Amino acid sequence: MNASSTEKFDNSRANEYGKQSRIALAGYDTCHDLAACMLAASLGNAGSARILAVGAGGTAQEIIAMGSLEPGWRFMAVDPSEPMLAAATEQLRSHDLLERTDLHLGPVDDLPADESYDAATVIGVLHHLEGDEAKRALLQSIRARLKPGAPLIVAGNHYAYASQPLLLEAWGQRWRQNGASADEMKAKLGKILQGADPPHSEAAVQKLLHEAGFGETTRFFSSLFWGAWLTRRTG
Repeated sequence: MNASSTEKFDNSRANEYGKQSRIALAGYDTCHDLAACMLAASLGNAGSARILAVGAGGTAQEIIAMGSLEPGWRFMAVDPSEPMLAAATEQLRSHDLLERTDLHLGPVDDLPADESYDAATVIGVLHHLEGDEAKRALLQSIRARLKPGAPLIVAGNHYAYASQPLLLEAWGQRWRQNGASADEMKAKLGKILQGADPPHSEAAVQKLLHEAGFGETTRFFSSLFWGAWLTRRTG
């Protein structure tokens, strides 16, 4: 993430991230569980693997899901936000996964260039990066640290929000149904419209991946604005 993206994830955002994410994304836990299943299928039911989890701060849910389902996997959790990584550390400790996880505060580019991973995840990250150049640069950094042919899970919002008024209204109604007042709904809708820059279509996600050196994509989850795909490093 760039500096402006990182600044959004301060202590107050980190502390409420788990609850907020599960309201904003219907099927939050299911998406992460399916990501673990898709990686296991792609890795051929590997008994051991090293997984790079980019943007794992906050809930660390991708690592919790993978770690509980695959006891032989180990993880590198990367996040540029100190409060978010601290929150993830507490979650990993409470799930007895801290000993299987290395933690890195900072960007992917700061990881050793000579280390390679069997697979990677980047979940809920791309739509927080402004512009295609930043999104593509992150994907290229991830690719450089994957083994040839290694799978990558990408998940996040993939519509220009204002282009989908019915989905936007449904998103707001989900907050109302979970107890948000009219003023809170308005504030949250304003935040989602101003605080992120998602790819504008599934085709745009695929284009970014292809330009960054990844192959064809398989979508395995969808929820309002959100989609999740599996692809592989080419070359």
